[in-house]
Amino acid sequence: MSFLVRFWGVRGSIPTPGRTTKRIGGNTSCVDVRWGDELFICDAGTGIRELGSELMASAAGPLTAHFFFSHMHWDHIQGFPFFTPVYLPQNTFHVHSPVRGDDAFHKLLSGQMESRYFPVAFRDLSAKILPQDMDGTRKEIAGVRVTCFEQRHPGTSWAWSFERDGVKVVYATDNEIDLTLPDPAAVERDPQQFRRVPPGFVQFCRDADLLIADGQYSDAEYPKKVGWGHTRATTLVDLAIAADVKQLALFHHDPLRGDADVDAMVSVCRERAARFGHGTFIFAAREGLELRIDGRR
Repeated sequence: MSFLVRFWGVRGSIPTPGRTTKRIGGNTSCVDVRWGDELFICDAGTGIRELGSELMASAAGPLTAHFFFSHMHWDHIQGFPFFTPVYLPQNTFHVHSPVRGDDAFHKLLSGQMESRYFPVAFRDLSAKILPQDMDGTRKEIAGVRVTCFEQRHPGTSWAWSFERDGVKVVYATDNEIDLTLPDPAAVERDPQQFRRVPPGFVQFCRDADLLIADGQYSDAEYPKKVGWGHTRATTLVDLAIAADVKQLALFHHDPLRGDADVDAMVSVCRERAARFGHGTFIFAAREGLELRIDGRR
């Protein structure tokens, strides 16, 4: 058995359809992770509409799935009202909150469907949409160990780890790792030096077979965006090295970055990994990409 990971939306901040983004994709964040028949959905940006269409076409009976949101900013929830399976009464969706007793994720999903924002009310969704607690920071679902980690982002965001039989996938978007470094200003003085990511987050990502992470900014862009909640892509490289990550998917691409610009970012990151002598495979997350992840790679 292995995890099947599929990318439905990889863009950050706002959808960016157009000729310059048609290869990487312009939909906002949505990734699904499967283990056998178990379906885990990470975020519900505009990419989730296509996931819903695929599920409708392939469903042979009632559907059960688990939602794990990084946070509730628009680009991570705006596709939910267009996710067709939530309109069918035979389906069940569990919305998992990282904070015990907190149903904020559930409330915000319904809040964006108030009449002033959307013509269909949340109460008109026929599927069962159930808020669920995590057991502290971890929970087991059908043998998959799910773990969460609080990240640095305006309003807070959460990273999620899915692990079973020694195979591990981490989804960690919207996290300003650069502000958590011991000396953030040191990067400006010497961008080439290795950046020491806090050990707690390194341990959370430790030995991941796939790390999907927000690398929205280049080294040149970041100083003008400090506090906006996103990371230098090159800092992700240092995290992947420290955590001995096998594969790193650059995710949450900036809306101003076209396909060629994303390619250039990947090249910079690969050169940095090679300079530090590490074999992490680095690539750009793109819509339509499917990966089967097992313990070998």
